[in-house]
Amino acid sequence: MKNSLNIKYLILAFVMGLAGSGVGFLVLDKKDFKNYETQNAITSPTTNVSQTNIRNVVELPDFIDAANNSLDAVVHIKTEYYNKYDDPLYNFFFGKPNTMPILKGSGSGVIISKDGYIVTNNHVIENASNIKVILNNKDEYEAKLVGTDKTTDLALIKIDADSLRTIPFGNSDDLTIGQWVLAIGNPFNLTSTVTAGIVSAKARNININSSKYAIESFIQTDAAVNPGNSGGALINTKGELVGINTAIASPTGSFAGYSFAIPVNIVQKVVTDLIQYGQVHRAFLGVSVSEITKNLIDQYNLPNHDGIFVSKVLPDGAADKAGIKEGDVILKIGNKNISEVPQLLEQIGMHSPGDKITLTIRHKQKIKQIEVVLTNQDGGTKQKQIERTDIFGATFSDLTESELKEYNIEYGVKVESVMAGKFLSAGIKSGYVILKINDKPVTSANQVKSILSKIHGGVYIEGFYPDSGMKAYYAFGVE
Repeated sequence: MKNSLNIKYLILAFVMGLAGSGVGFLVLDKKDFKNYETQNAITSPTTNVSQTNIRNVVELPDFIDAANNSLDAVVHIKTEYYNKYDDPLYNFFFGKPNTMPILKGSGSGVIISKDGYIVTNNHVIENASNIKVILNNKDEYEAKLVGTDKTTDLALIKIDADSLRTIPFGNSDDLTIGQWVLAIGNPFNLTSTVTAGIVSAKARNININSSKYAIESFIQTDAAVNPGNSGGALINTKGELVGINTAIASPTGSFAGYSFAIPVNIVQKVVTDLIQYGQVHRAFLGVSVSEITKNLIDQYNLPNHDGIFVSKVLPDGAADKAGIKEGDVILKIGNKNISEVPQLLEQIGMHSPGDKITLTIRHKQKIKQIEVVLTNQDGGTKQKQIERTDIFGATFSDLTESELKEYNIEYGVKVESVMAGKFLSAGIKSGYVILKINDKPVTSANQVKSILSKIHGGVYIEGFYPDSGMKAYYAFGVE
């Protein structure tokens, strides 16, 4: 008896020591386990409790059909980049290296049309010199960049194929907290990996997109997502696409419990615009907003935290023309309740200039509905096809009126994408705005192509990068 007590004390001390080290255990001795078994009557095969009834209580959803029907529509994307020295001081003293080592990256993508359109993240393919797509059946294709949208971190590429398997679009607005979802992608180059989790939260803003008009309204899940999953599919148990996996929250760079996906309703808007117009036509409400705090409640005598507070109305914007005033509270867009800024950005981001929406607002303690016609950044409603051309491995597009105004310039041409060719070799990156070629101002993409196609000898390009404001000059030769 004494020995038995000593053993129990030793076990207790050991368990407490482990608990103090941050390790938790549940220890049951034989008698305790027998009591648990008797009370719950589920472990013995001779018990009268029906195993079928137990399964009915704890049965999990079946993911097999959803996974099998989606695997062939998720692709492995492999990219190549030239690793260049861009430091002018280094190049002045040591010269540019003769060789340009190739760096490699990888990610995932989702086939959205039978003829080869694939959606992925912009950060997966940005500035890649070569994009290769590998299907689930191991077939390989060279991909062409169709267009990108940095504000949502989405990109559209295309391969020359047909009769491809696709994933049908679902409705991300219908997702609910606690709902099961699957993440499909290629983490750490482990191809065609499927993980499961639940929707942990919606409308998350994690501030990873530095674009001026970024839309961040992520679906947060606890499905395991790691490097290589970016651009892959988030699907529901019906096998419908509900999001594009984009980011993780992690102190280590690997999965630590939470992942984030772009809602498919935003994805659908972006890819439709890229296919139809070559660029994304953003809709603007024309307000500055904030979430409702206790200070705002006290200051404006608001009844509760519901809605989004309008702190500023831009002159001649969509909200101004509809009669919305500073101090109003936006409660709903259509039938969708709005309580967070990311929700507002997401709902507006699904629309195009010229779309008419109904806002439910609180104005001086009165609830009313207002119809608003959304506009583009310039206050208009037109959507036009972007003029785009390509030469030397780069594609170019005309700047919009709003971009000219934002950059405070009168002319210029944007470099939309850079693949293998003279622009990439010179170090020019996508997003660069060309102002002059050989001291001649450029005003259109077609003019850039015309000038470059006629030059024999040296090419000197002047311009800047809008995101940083950095001026940059490049030179290369043309035979």
